[in-house]
Amino acid sequence: MGNSARRRRALPGVRTVAGQMLVLQVAVVVLLVAAAVAALMLQSRADSTREARNRSLAVAQTVAHSQTVIQALNGPDPSAVLQPQAEAARKAAGVDFIVVMSTEGIRYSHPNPAQIGRHYIGTIAPAAAGGIVTETVTGTLGPSVRSVVPVTDESGKVIGLVSAGITVRAVSVAAQRQLPLILGTAAGVLALATAGSALVNRRLRRQTRGLGPAEMTRMYEHHDAVLHAVREGVVIVDGEGRLALANDEAHRLLSLPPDAEGRSVSELGLAVDTARLLVSGRVATDEVHPVGDRLLAVNQRPTDRGGGPPGSVATFRDTTELRTVTGRADEAQQRLGLLYDAGIKIGTTLDVEQTCQELADFAVPRFADFVTVDLADRVVYGEEPSDTTPDMQRVAFSGIRDAVPFYPPGKLIRFVPSSPQASGFGTGDVVLEADMTAFAGWQQQDPERARKLVDAGIHSMIAAPLRARGVILGVATFWRSEQPEPFAEEDLSLAEELVARAAVSIDNARRFTREHTTAVSLQTSLLPHALPEQNALDVAHRYLPAQAGLGGVGGDWFDIIPLSGARVALVVGDVVGHGLHAAATMGRLRTAVHNFSALDLPPDELLGHLDELVSRIDQDEDSDATNSAVTGATCLYAIYDPVTRICTLARAGHLEPALVRPDGSVHFPAIPGGLPLGLADLPFETTELPLAEGSSLVLFTDGLVEDRDRDIDTGMTLLGQALAHGGRHPEETCRAVLGALLPERPRDDIALVVARTRVLAGDRTAAWDVPSDPSAVGHVRREAVRMLVEWGLAEEAFTTELILSELVTNAIRYGTGPIRVRLIRDRALICEVSDGSSVSPHLRRAAATDEGGRGLFLVAQFAERWGTRYTADGKVLWTEQTIVSPDDMGLGQDRM
Repeated sequence: MGNSARRRRALPGVRTVAGQMLVLQVAVVVLLVAAAVAALMLQSRADSTREARNRSLAVAQTVAHSQTVIQALNGPDPSAVLQPQAEAARKAAGVDFIVVMSTEGIRYSHPNPAQIGRHYIGTIAPAAAGGIVTETVTGTLGPSVRSVVPVTDESGKVIGLVSAGITVRAVSVAAQRQLPLILGTAAGVLALATAGSALVNRRLRRQTRGLGPAEMTRMYEHHDAVLHAVREGVVIVDGEGRLALANDEAHRLLSLPPDAEGRSVSELGLAVDTARLLVSGRVATDEVHPVGDRLLAVNQRPTDRGGGPPGSVATFRDTTELRTVTGRADEAQQRLGLLYDAGIKIGTTLDVEQTCQELADFAVPRFADFVTVDLADRVVYGEEPSDTTPDMQRVAFSGIRDAVPFYPPGKLIRFVPSSPQASGFGTGDVVLEADMTAFAGWQQQDPERARKLVDAGIHSMIAAPLRARGVILGVATFWRSEQPEPFAEEDLSLAEELVARAAVSIDNARRFTREHTTAVSLQTSLLPHALPEQNALDVAHRYLPAQAGLGGVGGDWFDIIPLSGARVALVVGDVVGHGLHAAATMGRLRTAVHNFSALDLPPDELLGHLDELVSRIDQDEDSDATNSAVTGATCLYAIYDPVTRICTLARAGHLEPALVRPDGSVHFPAIPGGLPLGLADLPFETTELPLAEGSSLVLFTDGLVEDRDRDIDTGMTLLGQALAHGGRHPEETCRAVLGALLPERPRDDIALVVARTRVLAGDRTAAWDVPSDPSAVGHVRREAVRMLVEWGLAEEAFTTELILSELVTNAIRYGTGPIRVRLIRDRALICEVSDGSSVSPHLRRAAATDEGGRGLFLVAQFAERWGTRYTADGKVLWTEQTIVSPDDMGLGQDRM
């Protein structure tokens, strides 16, 4: 070992401290020299460029003020005069070019005569306005630093421009001339610094003996551990019998004075045998020496082995305390193990009752034979407990056997003030009842039940309050029967620590329960409470929040929105995250969808507006330092038209819907997905699906088909199997789907909408093409009245005539063809007038002297609702009138 160490010292390298210091010093010097060279080069180049700017500006101004130049510019052939003069001036001034030009930039002179008559390359507008331009550009001579100044006549009018410049190549040549001097100086500095670093390295290597950083650090750590970490006294005596070093434990065991180091061992007042052993330096192994009232085991070894300094090192171990400490350590180890296991096994979920049951199950039988956990009734539901002694609900019970007359879980108990549970809840102190057979007052809660408990063998108990964050949530009671030893005072601290750990988990679960309840209430209030009345679809829906403690309420939502023309919109969406933030964001998006739907926007445009809204929400939250949550959402929007049987869909990152045909076959139509809301930079795409009557469109969120134990592909397969039945009512379909796919403990929200299509019978619609002729209005009115009479709606004829007259006249006068009128008899009488113009009329109040402007006002007064819907070919003006016909609630026949 010694030879190996000497070989390492003889071959120093970068692994040693000295070698690493040399490498570091040389690296620093190289970096400094390189930085200095770079700085000098940059400074030199900057000076050269500045000099070039000054020279070009001075030359240009000198030429511009020359009377010869002014006269030549006013002459018939400026180039003939200016070209030789400019070249002579260029050579005399040492610049690369002098160009005289017109105010439009046409050159009169140039070092290359072929460029005369061409446009000047560069900025001249400021100079043409009387200013000065200095810039670096790439021209016909390459990159150059140039200045442009105006040439003015006696009246101050700009009659021409002069540009003088020097190329970057010439500037670089000037800078490169200084390069050898700079590099030579840098090399000299580098050599001098390297030599100095080598001298320092040589001296440092001798002082550290070639040790590396890891070796020196390890030596220091060992030295520090000997002095402070070990629980043994360490004493080092030098070759002259003086105390060289003693750690803190040695001072304590040997009662050494504070100034013991450096004094002779014989002067320290030690026992004769102990002092003789230390001075002798002989080898000793576990020799027992009495020192005061202690028995110390001494081990001693000489320090001069392997070339070390003369002397000895001795260690002292107190064997008197060892037995006591060992017993206490075993007990403490068991207690720490119990508490450590409690931290792992208690509080695995954010469910109050489950956490209490985990506490009860853990303590039996490791600490008690029976455990009951009682919580304030308000705590079970996530609220703060009351200040007074509350009614407590038994939440959990665990025991080594069941036939014991305890109150059952779920029972509401009011503990009397003399009971240990009420006392512990009121004071916050752990209460010990070491001998329950003495009936010292605990039995007053229920004397008959108390006697039965004692008869069952229960002889002692501890009531420990569950305190978390300064609030007492309830009481955990530990009971013993099979263990013959009763609870003692030393068990109180363990019980207190055990319930303290559990109380934090219970309080976390309580807080989560409160937040979950609040979020569920908010989510429920924001979702539809009743389906709107419409005839296009038979709809059933389900919404199931995630289980508290696993995921909590998220941002899943759905909606059924009646639109104009007897159409219905179906919406399903999912906001990223859980809790109040997700629920509140969902409410904002659902409201936005309602507002955009009121504008009769097609699905792709609606998702585009919704995407912009989510992006603005993210921007607002990014600017709020207190709320860094980022919104993300998916959405599927579908519009079904019962007249055409066409369903138009668009989705933003959401799962595709399932289509169940009347024969029971299941199909997942391919709909372009698009990015989730807030991320889409491209427009969304729409898909049109023709749906047979009786088809079911199934919209859902990912919580239905995806779970921790099931991937999404498996979930989609199970969904297809659950839907593969024809002729079922949507309610039956919902039950079947949830029965097949609902996880036992959902970790995500589930939203499910099943919509079975219905078709508006052909005898409930009527349509006419209208020529662009005002005389055609009367014919449309007569046909409409005839149809209303056939439908049994003669009472609506007058109002319908008025509405159609105004809408058709408006389309003929202000719109473009083709013009078409359609009547739909649904829950309301719907009148639609379409034309090829995209200009929408606006409602206004006409003045008394106005000849027009009252038609749309009258329409709004007589119709229940009215609006404009834009199409790919123009627009549709529609109105709805309330009708009271006895069969207006159906679609010709019952299809339930």
